[in-house]
Amino acid sequence: MPVFDEMNGVAGGGEVRAPYEQLKQWLARTPRELLDTRRSQAELFFRRIGITFAVYGDEAATERLIPFDIIPRIIMKKEWDHVARGLEQRVRAINMFLADLYGKQEILRAGIIPKELIFTNPFYCLEMQGLKVPHDIYCHIAGIDLVRVDEDTFYVLEDNARTPSGVSYMLENREVTMRLFPELYARHRIAPVENYPDALLACLQSVAPRSGRRDPNVAVLTPGQFNSAYYEHSFLADKLGVELVEASDLFVKDEVVYMRTTEGPQRLDVLYRRVDDDFLDPLVFKPDSVLGVPGIFGAYQAGNITLANAVGTGIADDKAVYTYMPEIVKFYTGEEPILHNVPTWRCREPEALAHVLDNLPDLVVKEVNGSGGYGMLVGPHATRGQIEEFRRKLKAHPENFIAQPTLALSTCPTFVASGVAPRHVDLRPFVLSGANGVEIVPGGLTRVALKDGSLVVNSSQGGGTKDTWVLGA
Repeated sequence: MPVFDEMNGVAGGGEVRAPYEQLKQWLARTPRELLDTRRSQAELFFRRIGITFAVYGDEAATERLIPFDIIPRIIMKKEWDHVARGLEQRVRAINMFLADLYGKQEILRAGIIPKELIFTNPFYCLEMQGLKVPHDIYCHIAGIDLVRVDEDTFYVLEDNARTPSGVSYMLENREVTMRLFPELYARHRIAPVENYPDALLACLQSVAPRSGRRDPNVAVLTPGQFNSAYYEHSFLADKLGVELVEASDLFVKDEVVYMRTTEGPQRLDVLYRRVDDDFLDPLVFKPDSVLGVPGIFGAYQAGNITLANAVGTGIADDKAVYTYMPEIVKFYTGEEPILHNVPTWRCREPEALAHVLDNLPDLVVKEVNGSGGYGMLVGPHATRGQIEEFRRKLKAHPENFIAQPTLALSTCPTFVASGVAPRHVDLRPFVLSGANGVEIVPGGLTRVALKDGSLVVNSSQGGGTKDTWVLGA
């Protein structure tokens, strides 16, 4: 299967592509020792600022650095403009879809999506039915995972509509690259990403429920320091210039949410929550949750606070619902999708299941509610025992799985132990939706599979990250 290399073309055998010309020349004259030194400096920087993530269930290494590759990924402006148009269209459709699901449910009446797929889905929140959110925006922050397969084609691999993470790495990766390679950076006209915190704050303030208030109060709600993404929660609160709060810092009185401060209670207007739905309010969801705020959902229903992202957005990033995204885009926008899905088989359908069972060694099989690279079979890299185990799972509960072909994900030059070598990558741009429209910072988080031949880029599975340069923007 031919692999598109973003620097050298198909299978690395073509001429160097235009955006990589200066980088390739720079790599050719840069000693290996200097790259080793810069990689060590990058690791030291990340350790000093404490940018780590936790691996649940791994007692030997509960806190880790996400490996940072010092060689940037480069995207041309015309490529990015196409991607950005597709992202804006897709996220606009996602918000219309969520507003409809919790409203008139016209897409279900039209038979576009099976009703049972929605009403039996663990991410569908019955308590949100009929609740109107400010500006009909449910997904304020989306992380859309893209993979590239050739010169012109980006596929959407996954929609992250609940609490997409990784933006802190996008920002820190850029800062480290600028520090380590100022001369290389200066030779390129690179679109900035450092304005993301300002854009995020403006987005959150724009959806505050109390109209006319000049400076709505915003806070970031974290489950606490033992959460795998706690560094990012703290990082974002600091960059936004708002308070980082836990459940014990908040209380509800007369359906209004207040934050405890040294100067007395302060009313909150918008809460950027990094706490999952089930743990948000013990009076409505899990009664034993100590991560949530009793009464906060009542305040939400009363229209006295905006939660970002809205409760119930998880239905939009369910992998079974993902398979209907082309139809969802067409239904709500009247347009053909600009960005296409990866071809996908719904194992809940008998004909699709039969095909998947017959071709398991060649397919990628995913749990519809899975994340982080867990609960997944990569057929070409799996053992016979793993394939047979998944065969049993599929036969027992086919509705829990989707399957996709093993794509030849594009590769980018990466500095590994053996030197500079191609490694597979994906891209997670971050899309902000507020009262003033959609904003997308050029670039995003490039994740890289550091193991030779691996297609799994998730940090929990040994993947790393890269700085992402959009040129000429």
